[in-house]
Amino acid sequence: MKIVREQKELHASLIRVTVDEKDYGEAVEKTLREYKRKANIPGFRPGMVPMGIVKKMYGKGVVAEESYRLASHSAFDYLQKENIDYVGDVIPAEEQGDFDFENNTEFEFVFEIGEAPAINLDLSAKDKVTYNRIKVDKKMHNDFKDNYLRRFGRLVDVDKVKKDEALSVTLDNGDMRIEEAYVGLISMSDEERKPFIGKKVGYKTTVNVNDLYKNPAQRASILQVKEAELEGINPEFSLEITKIRQFANPELNEEFFKMAFPAGDVTNEEQLDAFVDAEIEKELSRESDYLFTLQLRNYLLEKAQLEMPTEFLKRWLYVINEGKFTMEDIEKDFDGFVKMFSWNYLQKHFIQTLELNVTAEEAAAEAKVFAAAQFAQYGMPSAPAEMLENFSKQILENKEQAQKIYEKLYEQKVVEAVKAKIKVTEKKVSAEEFATLAKEI
Repeated sequence: MKIVREQKELHASLIRVTVDEKDYGEAVEKTLREYKRKANIPGFRPGMVPMGIVKKMYGKGVVAEESYRLASHSAFDYLQKENIDYVGDVIPAEEQGDFDFENNTEFEFVFEIGEAPAINLDLSAKDKVTYNRIKVDKKMHNDFKDNYLRRFGRLVDVDKVKKDEALSVTLDNGDMRIEEAYVGLISMSDEERKPFIGKKVGYKTTVNVNDLYKNPAQRASILQVKEAELEGINPEFSLEITKIRQFANPELNEEFFKMAFPAGDVTNEEQLDAFVDAEIEKELSRESDYLFTLQLRNYLLEKAQLEMPTEFLKRWLYVINEGKFTMEDIEKDFDGFVKMFSWNYLQKHFIQTLELNVTAEEAAAEAKVFAAAQFAQYGMPSAPAEMLENFSKQILENKEQAQKIYEKLYEQKVVEAVKAKIKVTEKKVSAEEFATLAKEI
């Protein structure tokens, strides 16, 4: 067997592996004997098929399979032995010639690699990146406080629709009549709730429930039927508003504070306002952290000036996607791909050199945070601990979701480790200024 490495283009190499019968012959014979043992051919008892017939039927394919397996394994062993670092994966080269597995015994397999770029990053306090923290303004405070108080509010009758009230309506299409049907304007967009704005109890109109609610589950709910029963129902209904109710915030009295803050750490409105600002700060810090990560990523990529094997990466993307994308498709989004690929490569460098590690306990804790966010999104802001535990386990048992959890945590560790090496200056900005910065990045 002979292995030769040659330069193809800037940052890409070919690995030529030549194998002959003395290299792969034993493996071929072993495989053919196994074929002979299992062969089920009419006229022969199992295991008694002559080897000549087995070779005629399967020999060519087995030679192709075993010689390629040997060549590919040898290419990987060569790269490891020579300590050659590469990016992406080893792929069959375009320079690969044709094979005659029936008549020849020596074959040259040609593989291609993208050479990994060197990383030279000497970080110190001379490296400066700004951390932009969003200032809490009055509107943020009032909106958050109002939404928080709504959790403890109650529905009260009002005489006119203003924005996001809850409506009780009577629906009738001649075939079916539903009284006390619920129409929640809060779940609608401004455009969807527009026909109801300004209307009073007793208002009558005609609606198409398919237009009123695009979601089948919501349609089934308002019509008080099962989803499977929706088919065949005439969607044109007369609608009469019978009741209009809106959420009224609770009184900020002793009863409210005991209910909302059973630990007793918030007992008056001044402390409530401080609590609200702290909660907003938590949410905004996630936005600031995310923007800082993008800023740090861009700074490090600019400083590192990685020379990625771009032409190889295009071919690699085409090969691993098995023709799902044309080269034109790949070219279109390639700049964004290279940026993310380079950032992942830099992260790998920091993880290895700084010996960063994510523990199973950290992954489990992050999965619980993710699970809690999912439950909150579906109206359960305080899901039971057992439910969070079970759902977080399901998340980590899913290979794709678990990978995302670990990738997020490793990125956070890389960012924190790099922050400790450079100078980070904090700057307070308005929400509008922050949005502009985010858009630019």
